[in-house]
Amino acid sequence: MKKVLYLKFLLAYVIFGLFSFLVVATFSDMLIRERVLREEAASLYAEAGMISQSYAASLYQSETTIEAVYDQLKSLSVYMGASIWIVNPSGTVLLTDKGISDLSQPQVIEDFTPQITQNTYYTTGYFFRRFKEKQLIVFSPITSGYRIQGYVIFLKPLSSLTERSNSFLTIVYITMGLIFLLSLIILLFFTEMFYRPLRKIIYATEQYADGNMHYEFSVDSYDEMGYLAGTLSFIAGKIAQSEDVQKKFIANVSHDFRSPLTSIRGYLRAMLDGTIPPEMHEKYLQIVLNETERLTKLTNSLLQLNNLNTKGMALDRSDFDINAVIRDTIATFEGTCLQKGIRIDLVLVGDTMVVNGDKEKLKQVLYNLLDNAIKFSHQDSVITIETSVKKNKLLVSVKDTGIGIPKESLGLIFDRFYKSDSSRGKDKKGTGLGLAIVREIIRSHNENINVISTEDVGTEFTFTVAMADEDEPETEEDEE
Repeated sequence: MKKVLYLKFLLAYVIFGLFSFLVVATFSDMLIRERVLREEAASLYAEAGMISQSYAASLYQSETTIEAVYDQLKSLSVYMGASIWIVNPSGTVLLTDKGISDLSQPQVIEDFTPQITQNTYYTTGYFFRRFKEKQLIVFSPITSGYRIQGYVIFLKPLSSLTERSNSFLTIVYITMGLIFLLSLIILLFFTEMFYRPLRKIIYATEQYADGNMHYEFSVDSYDEMGYLAGTLSFIAGKIAQSEDVQKKFIANVSHDFRSPLTSIRGYLRAMLDGTIPPEMHEKYLQIVLNETERLTKLTNSLLQLNNLNTKGMALDRSDFDINAVIRDTIATFEGTCLQKGIRIDLVLVGDTMVVNGDKEKLKQVLYNLLDNAIKFSHQDSVITIETSVKKNKLLVSVKDTGIGIPKESLGLIFDRFYKSDSSRGKDKKGTGLGLAIVREIIRSHNENINVISTEDVGTEFTFTVAMADEDEPETEEDEE
């Protein structure tokens, strides 16, 4: 079994990690550098504003000496890690943190203009080609008498800001790495909760595809994966059960065909070779005829059930008295009931009860149910056939006091070919088709059939029939 899905998930996980790293490395680097630049520019501008309003303003108003201002700027430059310049609007440098300009030979910045900041308080560049390394440049005007007397300029190498940005990026990368490692939990979760159960399911389907319907597996999960596994196992179990039932059916049918054929062949051969004298031929020919009728009945049952399940059932619906059908059906079992001492009690709604359906097929339902009831009833017992009305339906019940049906077989008795072990000893001529035919007939009428049974107590089958529209149920009951 190829691990394609798992490899795809691993590949997706790795691609996600690489893509995340690229995105963080690109956008985080840009955003962090911009953020550090802005914060540093704001800090320098605040300091420049204080200088322009204090030391520099006092200098231009001749309230302090240039030497005193230089001492202050030198100390502040070391503290801020930046160069500090005081420049006239014309570009003449008065002093820097490195020293005081010689006024006899003034230092003039060519093309000096504060407009390089583009209407903001900071910019980056080489400060009119005065530095070889790119600088963060902050301007703060020195005003006096509503006029700009000069500028306090802070200059800080961008390389120092890069180191600071990189320190933040290092934290981001470490955090991202930890998150990526922690996300391995998702991979482990996928493996444990999805991939392993899925492998079990795939292996099980391979076993079922190879015909091993008895392979059992389970997935300890209460989600859709567990439901899928449970459903697949249930379906396989049903198929395996059906195969077992069909094997048993084939064995039963083979036995039922073989027994009468053996008898027929034996009697005919005995008559041909003279073992059975001619005066006894009529007796044994009657036995042969009975065996052929038994084979015909078995064949017809098989053909009928096959037609019910492949072509559907064409119903010849009509209104008829089901009470009369019940009495006629009972009459066919009179001899069998006398032999076993079985009494049949009728508890019917009214003398007549007109229902709508296929008369002959519903008669077959009653025949099969009553045949089963008699077959599995004890000597000198009672079978009760009862009808009752519920809304527009007539409920027909056939209840015996026989051996009952095992609990584990109740859900299977309507399946084709099924015969429970407890019934096999008494049902030697049965093929397990009678109740399957009953269910198909009832279903074709869009009605329901149910069974209630307790071992060694008895069994009750109840089915519904649609009542004729023009007839109203009578209330008196008829008992026989």
